[in-house]
Amino acid sequence: MNIGTWLGFLRSMVIYHNPVNAAPIRRLYRDLLKKGDLAFDVGAHVGTRARAMRAAGARVVALEPQAPFSTYLKWTLPRDIRLIAAAAGREVSTGQMAVSSRHPTVSSLKTGFVEAAGASHGFEMVKWDRVQDVAVTTLDVLIAEEGVPRYIKIDVEGFELDVLAGLSRPVDIISVEYLPGLPDLTIAVIDRLMELGPYRFNPVRGEEGDFLWDQWAEPDAVKTWLAGLAAHDKSGDLYARLPDAA
Repeated sequence: MNIGTWLGFLRSMVIYHNPVNAAPIRRLYRDLLKKGDLAFDVGAHVGTRARAMRAAGARVVALEPQAPFSTYLKWTLPRDIRLIAAAAGREVSTGQMAVSSRHPTVSSLKTGFVEAAGASHGFEMVKWDRVQDVAVTTLDVLIAEEGVPRYIKIDVEGFELDVLAGLSRPVDIISVEYLPGLPDLTIAVIDRLMELGPYRFNPVRGEEGDFLWDQWAEPDAVKTWLAGLAAHDKSGDLYARLPDAA
């Protein structure tokens, strides 16, 4: 690895292996998951969420295509977590990931994401400086291999809609990252989720681990909320839940 890649790797380790950041998400997953549930972690990065799912009692399948993180996970994840060094997308294929060596959490397979994000608040210091070829599978393939999950976490920097295009059935709980500066990406994801099932929604800001609203919201209310966010507001995860999945 060059110096930029090393610095990006170390930066991710410091941020995401911070116990203060990890504890709220572990608490949240204990409420969402129970022993024996199946969970998919799509975009596992350093494995914080996969480990939290496992700690809640779930059987976990983690996807991470980006080097050096896939190699790190291969050697450090518990052996009962299945690691797949691939991305998820519309079809089984290969793709080109735009990689930011120093800010690897924003590396993306999404066409146009670099241009859109580069002009958005919070990305001013990010440079996508190389490209990595990655294997791509689909959520339907994973379900055929592993069974239907209780929960799918998707954090893929603008590629969420493509990931969901490879899913043909509803799943109890799905979460996707939302970026306040790019609300249209998440609004399109909401429309796709509503094609799969009658989902209701609730956001979690950053790594706070608490739902923002007391009640799960209808899609139109969430779209209005997303459109009203300021570009400098904190990003987070938008959770979608089927009515009978509580």
